[in-house]
Amino acid sequence: QVRLSESGGGSAQAGGSLTLTCVASGGAYECMGWFRANEGPLREGVAVLGRGGSTEYADSVKDRFTISEDKAEQSLHLRMDNLQPEDSGRYYCAGAPLPSEKRCTMAFLRHVGAWGRGTQVKLA
Repeated sequence: QVRLSESGGGSAQAGGSLTLTCVASGGAYECMGWFRANEGPLREGVAVLGRGGSTEYADSVKDRFTISEDKAEQSLHLRMDNLQPEDSGRYYCAGAPLPSEKRCTMAFLRHVGAWGRGTQVKLA
């Protein structure tokens, strides 16, 4: 099992920026992404990165957040710009092997993904 570890959370002012990092150790996943939990326990899909560099973003973060990877460092990043109060929450990295018949989507990753412990983002 690949271990995922998030970092980079913290406090930011509205309009500010943060970059989150997820490091994968012990292997790699073809499908990875970010989820967050703000109010309540339900984790909301934020962004995913799949085969061929395909991406999916939540409407609420599109054009503000950017998901990317560094293959050499086996890390996944989420650059968050123009942060808003509703972006507050705990951000989780998720990853999963990607069968050839599947696409890397938020729904797929939510269902089968492994998770890190999360990193907190707080808007002040």
